[in-house]
Amino acid sequence: MQQPDNKRLVVGITGASGSIYGIRLIETLLDLEYTVHLVISNAGWRVLKEEMDWDVTNRDGVLEEKFGGRAGSLIYHPVSDIGASIASGSFLAEGMIIMPCSMGTLSSISQGSSDNLMSRAADVMMKEGRTLILVPRETPLHAIHLENMLKLSRLGVRMIPAMPAFYYKPQTMDELILFLVGKVLDSLRIPHQLFTRWGEPDERG
Repeated sequence: MQQPDNKRLVVGITGASGSIYGIRLIETLLDLEYTVHLVISNAGWRVLKEEMDWDVTNRDGVLEEKFGGRAGSLIYHPVSDIGASIASGSFLAEGMIIMPCSMGTLSSISQGSSDNLMSRAADVMMKEGRTLILVPRETPLHAIHLENMLKLSRLGVRMIPAMPAFYYKPQTMDELILFLVGKVLDSLRIPHQLFTRWGEPDERG
């Protein structure tokens, strides 16, 4: 009998620019001993090749190379596998994060089309009343983008756009990236020390 697992999350990476956000999120969750169920769209794989220089000809192999040996577990689901465990509401997961989220994927979720595993898993989170977080990565935004975001926000989906803060004077690109990862973890109420909070001392030295 399947038991509730409060350390099981679904992570999606789409074809929006900013795949490094999703990578750092997965690394952080695995280091926190989470089980991560990963879905990457076909366009997401292309962006990983273009932005991160990943060899995506062996997808399982590159995921093992990049994420193997960490404390948590990574389970990869092809985006075409509509019969995967995470496509069912009976499969227990704490929530789902799509980071980064393309406008195409966001539109699919807002329309309830569920035409691949990414949008189906997101639909499951919504219908089961579980946490769904989208990290939109697009600029500028037109009215359809904004209307889709508003529609989903009204349904309880959390929008965390890729907008890093500068009040803590980040010194590297990785600090900017980890700020966004930290904001996602905050929304999931997962403790972390990925960035300096307002009013706290800067311990970077």
